[in-house]
This record gives sequence, C-alpha cells and structure tokens, in this order.
Amino acid sequence: MDDYPLLNLFWTMLWFFLWIMWLFLLFKVITDIFRDHSLSGWGKAGWLIFCILLPYLGVLVYVIARGKSMGQRDIKQARESEAAFQEYIRKTAGTQGGGTSATDELARLAELKEKGAITPEEFEKAKAKVLS
Repeated sequence: MDDYPLLNLFWTMLWFFLWIMWLFLLFKVITDIFRDHSLSGWGKAGWLIFCILLPYLGVLVYVIARGKSMGQRDIKQARESEAAFQEYIRKTAGTQGGGTSATDELARLAELKEKGAITPEEFEKAKAKVLS
C-alpha cells in the first residue's frame, strides 16, 4: 500500500466512477435513439454511428441537441407504465356483476345506512351478501 498513495487511490476511484457514469449515459442515449419514433431509420443510424465512432462527443452532442425530448419520452413512458399498472390493479382486484368492486358496494351501502334509507339489519344482510 506504500507504493500507491491514498490520493492516487482517490483519483483512480473518481475516474472509475466517472467512466461508469458515462457508460450509463451512453446506454441511455442508445436506448433513447431506438425508442424515438420521430427519427427516421437513417437518423437513428446516423446518431448511432456518431455515438459509436466518437463516443464522448456523440453523447455530449446528443444530450445537448435532443436532451429535452429525451426527458419528455421518459415522462411519457413512465405515465404509460403507471396507467398500465393501475389498469392491472383494477383488473386483478376483481369486479362484481355490474362492474363495481366490493369496496365500492360497501361504501354505497354505508352511505345508504347513514342517510337512513336502509336499516342496520338490512345493511348487515347486504354486507354479508357482498362479502360472500
């Protein structure tokens, strides 16, 4: 350890960390190139070649030129994923008969009971029927 000072270890780790960060950015740019539907095939090929032949410059220019739309595509994909997840939850939570869930039905019954439209006995019978 005497032949490799602590400061050199720090600089090595810093450069390694920056290299890993750059690799993540490179892969992010490459996936964004293929994900972008507004680019033509030749445009995608051009950006890809630019990023492969001159990687540091290519990634830097891509982020400067198309960084805003890259962020918008990320947000759009996140919203679509969230919507698909919410739809999956609705589908797997199960719906009964007319398309209302058991929770919605119980809330409606509790509201009717509070208004006095049904008696507590009727509420308990309907609740048992919903839960069965």
